[in-house]
Amino acid sequence: MADQSRIQELEQIASQVRRDIVRMVHAQQSGHPGGSLGCTEFFVALYHEVLDHKSDFNMDGTGEDLFFLSNGHISPVWYSTLARAGYFDASELSTFRMIDSRLQGHPATEEGLPGIRIASGSLGQGLSVALGAAQTKKLNGEEKTVYVLMGDGELNEGQVWEAAMYAAHHKVDNVIATIDYNRQQIDGPITEVMDSGDLRAKFEAFGWEVMESEGNDMASMLDGLAKAKSLTGKGKPVMNIMRTEMGYGVDFMVGTHKWHGVAPNDEQLAQALGQLEETLGDY
Repeated sequence: MADQSRIQELEQIASQVRRDIVRMVHAQQSGHPGGSLGCTEFFVALYHEVLDHKSDFNMDGTGEDLFFLSNGHISPVWYSTLARAGYFDASELSTFRMIDSRLQGHPATEEGLPGIRIASGSLGQGLSVALGAAQTKKLNGEEKTVYVLMGDGELNEGQVWEAAMYAAHHKVDNVIATIDYNRQQIDGPITEVMDSGDLRAKFEAFGWEVMESEGNDMASMLDGLAKAKSLTGKGKPVMNIMRTEMGYGVDFMVGTHKWHGVAPNDEQLAQALGQLEETLGDY
């Protein structure tokens, strides 16, 4: 586990990432702040502490860990994290969702943004891609880990469960899949739209090694990712059910699907920024 001073450093980065998220979405009056805010600790911990990666980006990712974002609509948190990790200058965050920008609403490869290896946001596909990348690592003799993040509402997609069967059957044990278990999706709570039931029991029945973690506390997030890594290489794919709150960090956005894809107005932006410390300098 990281020491307390390092945890505080990561928390400061997370605060800036949250500022970036609300500013980006506000500027274009378009985007998805809720899930982005809820997954901030995950992204910051992954890119600044856990992932063996290179900000000098190359598309094939040879010799490094890989990350794929399946629920691509939470692109604001990924773009901010990539910028703050040195993949591109943070000033480019000001182009979010603009015509001809490299920072489209859903991540895409056409524009050549460093850090992005697949177009995503057509829900249900990311796990399949991650499994292919993980098997490639194995075939190439690379002892590296492939990470993928999915939304809990995304589990409504049948392709996820086909991939889950495939992963267990082929013993793809160098992949760590994380579910953002915030219990919300675009139309309401998952219990009302399509109840996912006992996710631990389901993935265990599919042959996965399953663990649970807390996603909105940096120390707990680091512990969770370390535990997930310790479970790799044992013949089973690893599933991390990560409990988060949609909109975490901004009090009026927390815990409701209403901020899934709604931009704050000027007054709401000011209110949000008043709760988030500027630590690395706004873009």
